[in-house]
Amino acid sequence: MASSTFPENINNNPIAKPERKRVRSAFSDVLKRSQRLYARQLEGKTTRQLVLEHASIEGVSETTGWEDWNRVKVWNNEDWEKDRENLLPRLQAMRIRLFNKAVKKGQLQTAAQILDSLGKVIGESIETVNIQAPELSIRVEPKN
Repeated sequence: MASSTFPENINNNPIAKPERKRVRSAFSDVLKRSQRLYARQLEGKTTRQLVLEHASIEGVSETTGWEDWNRVKVWNNEDWEKDRENLLPRLQAMRIRLFNKAVKKGQLQTAAQILDSLGKVIGESIETVNIQAPELSIRVEPKN
């Protein structure tokens, strides 16, 4: 009766695992799998978590998951090189929107931090402010 409730393998050994054949993925499948990992990288997880979950979800080995991650890293570097020139104007626009929202909500400390950040971008630094400020010196003379 016990043998009828458990599936048996070819060798009539219920413990033995069936042989798995290694199947190579087509390039388009590898590309799509890597693109799914690329899309998931902004979930806030560590690289190791992403790769292990990716391997589990996609049904591939951990080694293959790391190969997919290496492909994603190359894409990230390409994106950075392409977007580097446009990044400063985009950041400035985001800072200004954030400043307006902070002021509207009365979050003045946040607004002040954003103004400091904007000032640094245009070259207003502590050193610049200190150079333009007058220097005061106080001397105490001894009593006679």
